[in-house]
Amino acid sequence: MVRWFAAFAFVFILSMAPPNEAFGQDAYPTRPVKFLVPYPSGGTNDVLARIVGDKLQAKWGQPVIIENRSGGSGNIGAALVAQAEPDGYTLLVSATPPLATNQSLYKELSYKPEEFVPITNFGSVPNLVIVRKGLPVNSLSELIAYAKASPGKLVYGSQGAGNTPHLTANMFMNMTGTSMVHVPYRGETLVYNDMLGERVDVFFGNISGAFALYLDGKLKVLAVLDKARNAAMPDVPTSAEVALPGLLSGVWYAMVGPPKLKPELQDQIAKATIDATSRPMRRYKASTAR
Repeated sequence: MVRWFAAFAFVFILSMAPPNEAFGQDAYPTRPVKFLVPYPSGGTNDVLARIVGDKLQAKWGQPVIIENRSGGSGNIGAALVAQAEPDGYTLLVSATPPLATNQSLYKELSYKPEEFVPITNFGSVPNLVIVRKGLPVNSLSELIAYAKASPGKLVYGSQGAGNTPHLTANMFMNMTGTSMVHVPYRGETLVYNDMLGERVDVFFGNISGAFALYLDGKLKVLAVLDKARNAAMPDVPTSAEVALPGLLSGVWYAMVGPPKLKPELQDQIAKATIDATSRPMRRYKASTAR
């Protein structure tokens, strides 16, 4: 866990670094830029990349193409970017795992996370304790009691081993002395599909993916895994309020470039991204280039 949080902090701090104003003035971009997303389309990571890509496309006057390469908890997509030319035309837009936590969970990676060149951080969101609508529990305490009474019966989903929901589920089981069955998926959309079909009981997903389903009453959110309640779900208590003050979990999203990306390009892309995303957001268009 120490290595996990150290890696998390390292990449997060780097990705928050402000751009250097003394960047080069060479023309960029002069052709399409590719955002590689290491998760399937439709999930939070994918939607975020498309929103940012849409805004940069308008700013640059060049297409921003979103390419989804899922698998291996983000490792497959990350490895492709690690091998890309460091010319600024292939960038990784990713959640935490391939940039920070996977190096502590896999014996060997085909890339070195620390060699990616950090460009900017898009922000972070808290994870939640989410259960299917038909599960007969309405609070975190009731979920713990139910899990203890039925060891190995509850099914929890995740986007694969090593992703934040998988790690959070294991933290939950360790803290409560419970046992649940893990079913990994290739993306969060597939997890939610099976929750709606009453085939997955629990998911420790983030607020972005769950929000619309929660508002529609299609699933239940038992707790926000943060120190304070979230403004988007003010009626949902934190884990500290109801049972488990130490159960805190969240995910951040960042843009990084391939190893050896030149500092002037790093700064130029960071400045353009920060400038584009600080403006009022236009309605997201589903026709954004893929």
